[in-house]
Amino acid sequence: MRVALVHDYLNQYGGAERVLEQLHALFPSAPIYTSMYDPAVMPAVYQAWDIRTSFMQRLPLVTRRHQAYLMAYPLAFESLDLSGYDVVISNSSAFCKGVITSPETLHVCYCLTPMRWVWRYRDYIERERLGPLARAALPPLIHYLRLWDATSAQRVDRWIGISRAVAARIAKYYRRRAEIIYPPVDTGRFAANRSAGDYYLTVARLVPYRRIDLVVDAFSQLGLPVKIVGDGRDRARLQSRARPNVEFLGRVGDEALADLYAGCRGYLFVGEEDFGIAPVEAQAAGRPVVAYAAGGALDTVIDGQTGVLFHAQTPAAVADAVRRLEGCSFDTARIRANAERFSTRVFQERLAHFVQDAWTTWRSHGGANQPSLPA
Repeated sequence: MRVALVHDYLNQYGGAERVLEQLHALFPSAPIYTSMYDPAVMPAVYQAWDIRTSFMQRLPLVTRRHQAYLMAYPLAFESLDLSGYDVVISNSSAFCKGVITSPETLHVCYCLTPMRWVWRYRDYIERERLGPLARAALPPLIHYLRLWDATSAQRVDRWIGISRAVAARIAKYYRRRAEIIYPPVDTGRFAANRSAGDYYLTVARLVPYRRIDLVVDAFSQLGLPVKIVGDGRDRARLQSRARPNVEFLGRVGDEALADLYAGCRGYLFVGEEDFGIAPVEAQAAGRPVVAYAAGGALDTVIDGQTGVLFHAQTPAAVADAVRRLEGCSFDTARIRANAERFSTRVFQERLAHFVQDAWTTWRSHGGANQPSLPA
């Protein structure tokens, strides 16, 4: 198969890029098409890859102010020339699944989520400090992007969702059925071979929708030690309301993070995420997770066995869940075994099989698209 990979943008590093790395490992000769690429902020190994950018790469300050070019993305991805490929795999949480492929090409979308800030706009802006001008200007743009997103979704031939929650959104917004293949987690980096310490841990970008305010307020009530790893524009506000038992560590390296996982009493996952790699990493280190019962946590955390779920995003609910965890005993080996369900090996095996099977079926049916769900 002649394969091409498509990615939204390469100007920041996170979970989407970890998925891209595993896709590249599966298809090392596949070029990577993207809107823009900033080598200075991406891992050095990317410089050896065949990365091809859109016209957006030439726009002023685009890699640092990419939000200002919001309306350019649809045109950027539709302008990419993907002729000559048998299979195109888009790794998308926003625009890149809108590429146009030839009738002979199979387009598989590994969907991290339908555009969260388009389809859940009110939830997204609830905690963002938008001025009156932005609040007035954004709704008509969001309306256009919803139309484009729903239309461009029909160009995808096979869908993969990263969790049950994402598969449900694909069915809701795009009327398409999605296979679930969980994102890859490098569980081999962690070992469940230490006794737990006395602190709790959370790792996140400090932005409003991550709801780290719940951790700060709950632990200010509990008085238990908690360490918060990560940085972001919300850090100053969070620190101003925190008590001395709440410690902000900023960004830490991979080895230090693995050590923090191994030594924590429990991991805190209080936001609603599409999947959530950090709770799986914590379980790979043998540590139970306190998680909000929504999104990817429903796939990764088993209530009472590998952690504790809570059902309301309030400080009181977080505190009650922590008290419940304190009263439970957990099997470290059982927690670690649960994490292995999401390993990079499992991801690569399932993804490779899915693509090969989809391509074989595609050829035998002469390029038939997957039928839509009934209205």
